[in-house]
Amino acid sequence: MSDNKKRELQVAALENGTAIDHIPPEQLFKVAHLIGLSAMHNRITFGNNLKSKKMGRKGMIKIADKFFEEDEINRIALVAPNVVLNIIRDYEVVEKKFVRLPDKLIDIVKCNNPKCITNNEPMKTHFYVIDEDSGAIKCRYCERKINKEDIVIK
Repeated sequence: MSDNKKRELQVAALENGTAIDHIPPEQLFKVAHLIGLSAMHNRITFGNNLKSKKMGRKGMIKIADKFFEEDEINRIALVAPNVVLNIIRDYEVVEKKFVRLPDKLIDIVKCNNPKCITNNEPMKTHFYVIDEDSGAIKCRYCERKINKEDIVIK
């Protein structure tokens, strides 16, 4: 095989499941924690600081036989809003989902206002994304604005 046709498989192939790709390397373990990987019994492959034409360096998580629900994807979007979810069946990517922050976050984030009704009554939190680029959100109930670095995920 010629040098320019040579390919190096840095992370093992996945028969069925999801590959979370283009994770910023510094966010890889936050993503792993948010989606509860430590409690899963699936085969999981991690790669960090992998070469990326798009990002320079990236992280990747491959999870066998796992397909994410919308609320799990929204959790990922809070810390790594531009990742790509590759849905894999029979070793082929059958769907690519580009993760973006949704317009609303329901029962995912804790309000950091101690006087907010959501911290004093048994009810779901509800936030609006007010700036997708910066990750700023606003509580529906107390209208407190929370910057990305101050977000506490439930």
